[in-house]
Amino acid sequence: MGKALAPIRPYLAREPLAAFFVGISSGFPYAMIGATLTTRLAQDGIDKKTITAFALAFLAYNLKVFWAWMVDGVRLPLLGRLGQRVSWMLFAGALVIAAVINLALVDPKAGLQATIIAAVLVGVAGATFDIVIDAYRIETLQPAQLGIGSGMSQYGWRIGSAAAGAVALLIAARSGWEAAYIACAAFALPAMLTAWVVGEPRRREIVARQRGIGEVWRAIEGPFRDFLTRPGAVLVLTFVLVHKVGDTLANLTLRLLFNDMGYSNDEIAVYDIGVGFWAFLVGIFVGGLLYARLGLARAVLLALVLMGVSNLSFAGLAAVGHSNLGLAAAIGFENFASGYGGVVVVAYLSALCNLRYTAAQYALVSAAASVAGRLLTGTTAGGLIESLGYVKFYLLTTVAALPGVLLFWWMWRRGVVDEALGTAGREVPASDGTAPAAPESRR
Repeated sequence: MGKALAPIRPYLAREPLAAFFVGISSGFPYAMIGATLTTRLAQDGIDKKTITAFALAFLAYNLKVFWAWMVDGVRLPLLGRLGQRVSWMLFAGALVIAAVINLALVDPKAGLQATIIAAVLVGVAGATFDIVIDAYRIETLQPAQLGIGSGMSQYGWRIGSAAAGAVALLIAARSGWEAAYIACAAFALPAMLTAWVVGEPRRREIVARQRGIGEVWRAIEGPFRDFLTRPGAVLVLTFVLVHKVGDTLANLTLRLLFNDMGYSNDEIAVYDIGVGFWAFLVGIFVGGLLYARLGLARAVLLALVLMGVSNLSFAGLAAVGHSNLGLAAAIGFENFASGYGGVVVVAYLSALCNLRYTAAQYALVSAAASVAGRLLTGTTAGGLIESLGYVKFYLLTTVAALPGVLLFWWMWRRGVVDEALGTAGREVPASDGTAPAAPESRR
C-alpha cells in the first residue's frame, strides 16, 4: 500500500496543498465575468452585440504587468505587519469580494453602463488577486516542487472556476442573480485563509520599502532590468511569445471542426467535455511527476512535442471524417498534452522569476505568453480554414509549433535554459552553505 501511494504523497505536502487552495480562489473571478455573466445578461434580454463588449473586462488580466510591481514593493499600512504576501493576499481578496458584491447589486436592465464598470472592476480586482496568488505559489514552493505545485494550482483553478459557475447557476435559478453573486464571493476565502494559516512564504525575499520617487521608479523598472540583463533573456522572451502559437490556432477552431463534421451536441458533450476533462486531469498529474523526475528542460521539451503532435491528431480526424472513436482519441490526447504541457510550462515560467520580483516578473512572462497567442492567431484562424481546409490547416498548426520546439531545444543545448533561470528555480544556500537562506518571517 505504501508503494502504491508513493506517487500521490508529493501532492499532499504542505506547499502543494497551499498551491491548490490559492488556485481555487484564482479561478472564480474569471468565471464571474465570463460564462456566468454572459448567461446572466442573456437571461436579462441584453443583445448579443452588447454582451460581447463585456470582454473588455478580461483586458485587466493582460495588463496586470503594469501594476504588479506594487505587490512586490509597496507595503500596506497596518496589514503590512503580517508580511508582504499575506497582507496583499488579504487586501486583494477583500477587493475581489467587494467587486463581486458590487456586480451582484447592479441591474443590467436598469443601467448597462454601471454593469460594464462593475465587471471591469471585478477584472481589475481579480487580476490583482492573480498577481498575489502567483507570487505566493512560486515563493512557497521549493524548486523541486514547482511542477507538482503548478499542477495542484491548475487543479484548484479548474475546480474554483467550475464550482463558482455551477453554484451561481443553481442559486440564480432559485433566489436570483444578486444572491448568486454574493454567495460566490466566498470563493475568495480559500486563498485568504491559506495565506493566514500558512503565513509568509519561506523563500520570500525582502525588497527595500519604496518611499521617494526614485525608489518607486526603481521598483517599477527593476524587475524588467533584472530579467532583460540575464544571459539569453531575448531568446527566452522569444520562446515565451511563440511557443503557444500552433496550440492556440488549433484550440480556437475545434468546435468549428466538430460542427462541420456533423457531431451532435450529445457526442460533443460525451467526448469533448467528458473524455477531455478526465484526460486533462491525468495530464496535470503526470506533468507534476515528470517535471520532478525528468528535470526542467526534458519535461518542457517533451511537453512542446506532445502539444505539437496533438494538433496533428486533429488533421487525422479531419481526414478520416465522422468517427466517435477518432474523436475520443484526438480529444483525449489533446487534453492530456494540454494538461501535461500546462503544468511543466507554468513551472518553467515560474522558475524564471527572481524571488525579489516574483509578482512583477511572473506577470510579465504570463502576459506575454497569453497576449502573443491571441494577437497572432485570433484574427487569422477562420480565414486559414476557409482557404486551406481543415486537414491542411491542422498540418499548418503542427508546423507552427516547430519554432517553439526547436528554439527551446537549441536553448537547452547552449545552456541558456539554465543560465536564464531566476532564483525561484534554484536552490539558494545560506551564507554558510548548509541550508536555504532565511526567509522573511511572519510578523
